[in-house]
Amino acid sequence: MHVNQTAQYALRALMHLAALPAGSRVRARDLSRATGVPPAYLSKIMRRLTARRLLHAIKGHGGGYRLARPLRATRLSEVLEAAGGSLERDLCVFGDGRCDRRDPCPLHDSWSGLSGAFHAWSRRTTLLDLAPGGRSAARRRRVAT
Repeated sequence: MHVNQTAQYALRALMHLAALPAGSRVRARDLSRATGVPPAYLSKIMRRLTARRLLHAIKGHGGGYRLARPLRATRLSEVLEAAGGSLERDLCVFGDGRCDRRDPCPLHDSWSGLSGAFHAWSRRTTLLDLAPGGRSAARRRRVAT
């Protein structure tokens, strides 16, 4: 489990798009300014997200990027995988490559549980859950009252 900078930037860009009215388009230059992601880096990320069909890229006058599907239909795990974040469960937390029950690192049992929980969470969590005003925000408001 590793959320690299590319995945962090991808999430930042997608969450910016998620906060806009449905179907809104944003030019790469404006998205770069709004998210603080360097333009060249953002362009690379947006190509990956478009190739994975998480975004639509509209060329020409009035073009830009928009979400390809409803927030509830995009899972966090898809975003992390598209951005190159490692979702391999058996990578060693110590950086020793792979570890398993036959050749465990000192944190293997604890890390396996945490890693498994993260993977399950990322597969069931959608952009709607993460969006301001989304399902998670509504749950937090209900719990707080």
